Amino acid sequence: MKFNAIGLMSGTSLDGLDICFAEFQKTADLWKFEILHAETIPYSNVWEQKLRTAMQLSAEQLLALNSEYGFYLGERVKEFISKHKITEIDLIASHGHTVFHQPEKRFTTQIGDGRAIKLLNDIPVVYDFRSQDVLMGGNGAPLVPIGDELLFAKFDACVNLGGFSNISFKEEGNRIAFDICPVNIVLNRYAELLNKKYDRNGETARSGTVNAEVLKALNSLPFYRNSPPKSLGLEWVRENVFELFDGLKPEDVLAIFTEHAAEQISAVFRKYRLEKVLFTGGGTYNSFLIELISSKCSSETVIPNPQIINFKEALIFSFMGVLRINNETNVLASATGSSRNHSSGLIV
Repeated sequence: MKFNAIGLMSGTSLDGLDICFAEFQKTADLWKFEILHAETIPYSNVWEQKLRTAMQLSAEQLLALNSEYGFYLGERVKEFISKHKITEIDLIASHGHTVFHQPEKRFTTQIGDGRAIKLLNDIPVVYDFRSQDVLMGGNGAPLVPIGDELLFAKFDACVNLGGFSNISFKEEGNRIAFDICPVNIVLNRYAELLNKKYDRNGETARSGTVNAEVLKALNSLPFYRNSPPKSLGLEWVRENVFELFDGLKPEDVLAIFTEHAAEQISAVFRKYRLEKVLFTGGGTYNSFLIELISSKCSSETVIPNPQIINFKEALIFSFMGVLRINNETNVLASATGSSRNHSSGLIV
């Protein structure tokens, strides 16, 4: 059984739109993949601002943006297909862009109407992967553990360092997963105050000063004492994190929060005795953060090739689309906390 699929991912760190075209083959219940083409399309200043401020829109404005962004995604896919001369595509799987994520109130919102993507490309589209899980009592996140389970099983754990850090691993036969802490959603914000898109290699954080009192306040946030499954959203960061940095220099905030992220991530590694950990996501390029994590635990840090670092999430969403088309489980209850494993995503 073979499928060719395009996956689209837009993360909370707003680095750009990740597009991944991959081939998946299933033989004797084992899945294998090959990334054929992949690229990140940076957002223009206009689009970055639209997505960054989407939470502040009226309901009417948000609905309009949902359609507009759907057509934006469709246009980028069409260009991607033309550029790489792709002729055989079974489906497009789109995560969309998260605006609201409040599973405790049973809703999550990822904009980018899949019907608009379909209209521009005339290829089956799977989208809105999270809502069903939230309605079933789950966190709607993390979703990538199904890919970790079926495509990256040789590692003890998989960690993604994006806007937030999340992890998945096997415990007593079940794959559990949860968000660990914010990462780039905080670091990029304070790097921008220094006229930088991000803190390259963590160099600014390395030169900053860690305020022990603020670090203690961060590490004392109740979320970190909650048992998994659990997930984070921008709303949580705004309510609990930013106010702690009032009056601090941006370079010191970067130092404090990089130390905080390293402490939280390494604490999880130690707690679950994880030996071989695969790191992906943009934060993997933050060498200072990786150094700090490694210095606080004995786990082996595995840094894969740049294609996997950059496109693992888009790859897994394309895989989730393949599973959905075949009505196979693509969301694990042990990871999200929903009432059961299920096959999620709207198909058009």
